[in-house]
Order: sequence, then C-alpha cells, then structure tokens
Amino acid sequence: MEAARLLWKHPEARIVAATGRSLAGQRLGEAFPHLAVYGDFRITEDIETEVDIIFSALPTGESAKACAPYIAQGIKCIDIAADFRLREPGAFEEWIGGGEPHPTPELLNEAVYGLPELNRERIKSARVVANPGCYPATSILALAPAVAAGLVGPQVVVDAKSGISGAGRGSGGTFGFGDVNEDVSAYKIGSHNHQPEIQQELAALREAPAPKVTFVPHLVPMTRGIHATCYAPLARAVSQSEVKEIYREFYKGAPFTSVVEKPPHTKHTLGNNMCLVHPVVDERNGMLVAVGALDNLVKGAAGQAIENMNLMLGLDQSAGLDLPAVFP
Repeated sequence: MEAARLLWKHPEARIVAATGRSLAGQRLGEAFPHLAVYGDFRITEDIETEVDIIFSALPTGESAKACAPYIAQGIKCIDIAADFRLREPGAFEEWIGGGEPHPTPELLNEAVYGLPELNRERIKSARVVANPGCYPATSILALAPAVAAGLVGPQVVVDAKSGISGAGRGSGGTFGFGDVNEDVSAYKIGSHNHQPEIQQELAALREAPAPKVTFVPHLVPMTRGIHATCYAPLARAVSQSEVKEIYREFYKGAPFTSVVEKPPHTKHTLGNNMCLVHPVVDERNGMLVAVGALDNLVKGAAGQAIENMNLMLGLDQSAGLDLPAVFP
C-alpha cells in the first residue's frame, strides 16, 4: 500500500502488477481509497505480466517460497518479510520460523541485507535483497558509526518504540483504539526476532567480537514511527565533538540518514524516507546514548524497498523518495 503511494510519482518505475488474496479483483483505489489515482488498476491473485523487480510483503515463511521461482528466472526480488534477513538457516529456525526449517536455504548466502548505508555496492548487483526490519534499521543506523569506530564496549541496550502500523494490517490481536489508546507496553522482551538481526549487522562492522544486544520493543499509541534510544558503555574516552564528526563522516554519502543537532521526533520523519540520528556522550557515566527515528512504513519498509530497487536497477538512489516529512 505504501509502496504504491510512493511509486505514483517515481520518474522511472511503474507498478504493472499488484497481487492480493482477499482483495483480488478489486481496483487498487477501491481497496485503498487514498490510491484512487490509479484508476482502473486491478489487484490480481498472481502476477500476470512481465516484471523487472518484485516487492514481496507476504507473511514470513511464505515470502521466500513465493520469491524463489522468480529469482530462478532472473527476476530481482526485494523481500520485505524477514525470510532472508538472518544469514544462518539455524537462526531462522530458532528466531523466525517457529522451529520450521528455512524454505529456501540455498538463497541465504547470496541475499544482501538491504541497508544502503552499509551495503550500497553489494545491493547494486544483488538478485535478492532482504529489506531490513523497521526496528533494526533505526537501531543499526543509530549505532553503526560508533561500532565501526570501536567506540563502544561489548554490550548495547536498545529501548525502542513503534507505532501501531508496525503490526501490519492482518496481524489481528489487540490493536484496536480502545486497547492501545493511553497505553504503552513492552513486548517480546529478550525474544524478539529483531534482536539477532541487529546483532548480526553490527557484528559485520568490526573485527572485534560483536557487542551483545539487549533489545526491548514497546508499542505506543501513534500510527507511524520508530524511536530507538540505544545505550552503550564507551570503550575509550571520547568527546562529543569527536563522536559527532565520526557520525557525520560515516554518513557523508548517505542521502537518507542525517546526523541532527537535537534529539529527533518521530514526526520529523512522518511520510518520508529519512532516518534522523543523534549521538550524545554521557561523560559522567562513560556511556554513548544514540537516538534514531524514522517512519516505519517508509525508511522502515516501503521507502527502503524503493531505495534498494533504485540501486538494483541502476537508477538514482533518491528517485521517487526526495520528499519532506508531513507535519504536524
């Protein structure tokens, strides 16, 4: 749904097929009235035309099965589910698959983690890209410069909050207004599948042992947004100005991650593809506190997928995504 909104004004890409199960046969604008600009464009049960690239937003486990035949045909795929994010088949089975083996383990080695700030060149030549989770994208971008520079010690704590849309449209559960309004709750403490995803990607940034990650997600009563506050003991003395320079240098060529002077709000990223990062040195306690904020449906999902598509097809990385946030 969000990818269709963003792609409407893309200068070099267009949607030629949109699939759905319960919505098959309906016009896109009938199923989602805000997409009425697509006119008579119909949702189909399967892809019925030639395509250059596929976004898959199917449930975890089903996504890899659906993508595999297209990848075998040479069609590039971007998986917005979690099927290709963890490189070890055993990690998928433990954290994501509920004890079931990975449906296409032969593709795990070639799947590229789709965070351009870390893997831009590999994404360009990839056949299959694992779009990051919204929590991990925020947390990794908040911590990556410090981890890569060896500034932090062996443990990081991520305290993160998400809007309700992060649960998805078909998630069920207690996500009604009466359940979430005036309420904040933590969930899946120590067992969320985003924890190994964050640790895996931070480990790739340095030769020293990866910092262990304690990840605690919270549900807050807003529609969109991820806010992650990350805490890490400093491995050496470092000044605020030095940390700021390390972060700015790390993201010098990244069009969609910005190091900001003040702690970012989730609304500062509403509807656009930016991740805003704010690192602070707590000198009294020898801690780095790094805050990240992004829109979970854009930089945390559909916008990131389009950014990856642009790189995979040799287009301008920012094509279709150079949008200001919506405020208030």
